[in-house]
Amino acid sequence: MRIEHVAIWVSNLENMREFYETYFKGTSNQRYHNKEKGFESYFLSFESGTRLEIMRRIGVNEKNLAETLGWAHIGFSLGSKEAVDELTTKLTTDGYKLVNGPRTTGDGYYESVIEDSEGNLIELTV
Repeated sequence: MRIEHVAIWVSNLENMREFYETYFKGTSNQRYHNKEKGFESYFLSFESGTRLEIMRRIGVNEKNLAETLGWAHIGFSLGSKEAVDELTTKLTTDGYKLVNGPRTTGDGYYESVIEDSEGNLIELTV
């Protein structure tokens, strides 16, 4: 068994697609749009085979408790401490907020945590 994909509600679909393509080498499918439901989405595929679905729909916002924007965090394994340091530097240089790290956590993970353009947390780890 493996996780096939995770999904996140977003406000700016195109901006978030570009973010994950640029920094995480995601490859996007064509935008799906259901006009009747006011729903749009992209699936981004990653080298590992896991996919991320970014979705936007009229009426989904941070005040709708049934469907809210975001997640606790998503973790990307980059393969080495050097890769974590390199991507952390690139993201912060490009203006994304560093929440913490790079550091070794109490449970032994080497990680940093940044915010994407909508404030969702992304953990970069070995």
